[in-house]
Amino acid sequence: MYPNQNQYSIDYLNEIAPQPQKKGLSNKLFLLIVGGGLLAAIIIGIAIFSSAGAGPQTQMETLAARLVTLQKIATKAQQNIKSNQLGGTNSSLVIFLANANHDIAAPLLTNGVDIKNLDKNIIAAESGTALSSQLENARLNAVFDVTYAREMGYQIDTVISLMKEINNKTNSRSLKAFLAKTDSNLEPIKTQMYNFNPAND
Repeated sequence: MYPNQNQYSIDYLNEIAPQPQKKGLSNKLFLLIVGGGLLAAIIIGIAIFSSAGAGPQTQMETLAARLVTLQKIATKAQQNIKSNQLGGTNSSLVIFLANANHDIAAPLLTNGVDIKNLDKNIIAAESGTALSSQLENARLNAVFDVTYAREMGYQIDTVISLMKEINNKTNSRSLKAFLAKTDSNLEPIKTQMYNFNPAND
């Protein structure tokens, strides 16, 4: 009986058989590249969304809320001001803020902001609670005028800075016109507040 010549050792058959390509590394590399690309796209999307959320819409609502709060604070402060000089400056501020709060409605509505329906979080952030408390303490300590002039000068400064940011981000002519007019009226009042000296009264 002849040995079966078709029987080969398993090792020999494994040697001559075509070796399967090792796909493990290339598959992992492919998955890493795809995963990295998706992650980058998500991060970019979040960044774009975040910057849009802090854009003109939020800033316009912040401006509207801040102007309303400053009008309330300035109106209430008038009765506590002792200086004739500061009283005159503040009276002008109250009148201006009342007009500004009226005039801002139309340009903001054109840009999608309804001043009667502002974000509740923005309203809360711009409530002026801390400033009101500080002014009340100043009144109780008989240093109201100096404290009020300094703090209101600072508050006007923040309004002017915010308006410049909005102006740089909007193409709305009506809004730009409002911002320019408001800035030109607030600048001299801000200067008077910062320069207030009770000794000159």
